[in-house]
Amino acid sequence: MNSTAAFSASAPAQASSPTYHELIRRGAQQHGARTAIVFGDRSMSFTEVDNLSSRLAHALLGGGIAPRTRIGLLLNNSLYSVPLDFACVKAGINRVPLNARLSLEEHARMLKETGCQYLIFGADLAERAKALGAALPSLQCLGLDAKLADGRDLIEEAQQQPASWPEIEVHPDDIVLTLFTSGTTGTLKAAQHTQSSYAAICRNVLLNLLPAAQDDSMLHAASMIHASGVFVLPFWLRGGRTVIMSGFEPGLFLRTIEAERITAINLVPTMMQMLFEHADIASTNVSSLRTVIYGASPMPRAIIQRGMELWGQHRFWQYYGQTEVPLCLAVLRPEDHREELLDACGQPAIDVEIKLVDEAGNTVPQGTPGEIVVRAPSAVAGYYNAGELTADTFRQGGWVHTRDVGVFDANGYLFLKDRTSDMIISGGYNVYPREVENTLMTHPAVRECAVIGLPHDKWVEIVAAVVVLKPGEDASEAELIAHVAAHLASYKKPQRILFVSEIPKTAVGKLNRKQLRDQYRN
Repeated sequence: MNSTAAFSASAPAQASSPTYHELIRRGAQQHGARTAIVFGDRSMSFTEVDNLSSRLAHALLGGGIAPRTRIGLLLNNSLYSVPLDFACVKAGINRVPLNARLSLEEHARMLKETGCQYLIFGADLAERAKALGAALPSLQCLGLDAKLADGRDLIEEAQQQPASWPEIEVHPDDIVLTLFTSGTTGTLKAAQHTQSSYAAICRNVLLNLLPAAQDDSMLHAASMIHASGVFVLPFWLRGGRTVIMSGFEPGLFLRTIEAERITAINLVPTMMQMLFEHADIASTNVSSLRTVIYGASPMPRAIIQRGMELWGQHRFWQYYGQTEVPLCLAVLRPEDHREELLDACGQPAIDVEIKLVDEAGNTVPQGTPGEIVVRAPSAVAGYYNAGELTADTFRQGGWVHTRDVGVFDANGYLFLKDRTSDMIISGGYNVYPREVENTLMTHPAVRECAVIGLPHDKWVEIVAAVVVLKPGEDASEAELIAHVAAHLASYKKPQRILFVSEIPKTAVGKLNRKQLRDQYRN
């Protein structure tokens, strides 16, 4: 079954709106001479990005890659991140970004599963591209300022191409991005974004998180193939600067905020913790910084409290979203960063519908946990080549089943309990790992933790906590168990504490509970 068709058949008709392709054109036309991209000591204006992306698009099409072809992208954050993405859109090509942190086996599997015959790689990833070429003999590898033996350098070829936009036919439902989710379930899932849905993400960001303007500049240090990159188009459309780092190093990140007069940043919890523990945090001038956006995974209460102490409550915005329906489904605004709401995801975004349902699909009463199901224009067109999974996730009427468990309070604030796959059932009681993790994080010796369920003959599962202690601090298993028991019901306290030096993360920095479960259940 065609996964896109399966979803589209049940989705409500959307009013016509500008496409991703059209929004790129508008930004280029409206902000030509302004600085669009900064990477280290190099920068490009809107016109220069527009011209280079058009030349790259012509090089791709002229090299035999037809519109709607899926091509793999293996690129760390660089000066070419934005021009290459835009080139693919202008050529009508369906890009399949690969996170550079993954293994050769994972990369090869993703390329094979999505049927990619082409791979575009950055110069610093030439060795991995070579290995992929050897593993997949039919794969053609195209470099950016680099090339393999008998290969092609797209930057070199682009210099011989015109700066005019390629003349291609653009439809709102054309797939422009096939993006793998972080995959905590172990199931390979490639979400498909269309011209229309990606433009809707831009609208979602501008409506709900920040109305980017010409004096705004956003600093990107996380991989731009996921949530960080979603902010590029809103800033492009409004004439703001996109400042890119090759990776996250907290000291350099702080220096760049000050030097570039950054107005907005986007952080995942692990990045925020590293930032607020850095020696330069108190001495850095952040007077330009207006918006600190965080999301991707739940933020431990201790970390956000530390952030507000240092930088003030007025800067912090939280979003809750998913790869399948980016970017924000719910938003916790600065004025909502109050003690009683710090565990909330926020209130539903303006352009999003949210309801909570039970296992039979019935809406649950307010105050009762249920699976979060959503409907929004930014929803993807199903998963690639996964009809059954698409049908299970994208239901009648355009509702997307998130597999997250949440609860609404009386004022319409959504509280995320956990992933349905992460929930622990111990002795018939439901235990949500995040609740236990938040409690453990209030202990002064705990730096980081992840809570998982482990098999048990009597209780089916018991609660176990994998804990990293702060340097120089000490705490016993009994002490941490007692700390949780003093704050939560007895059945929620961990039965085991597993002390480790590091907790594994997914490719986008989330706690990898699946890897921990696999490790400790064996």
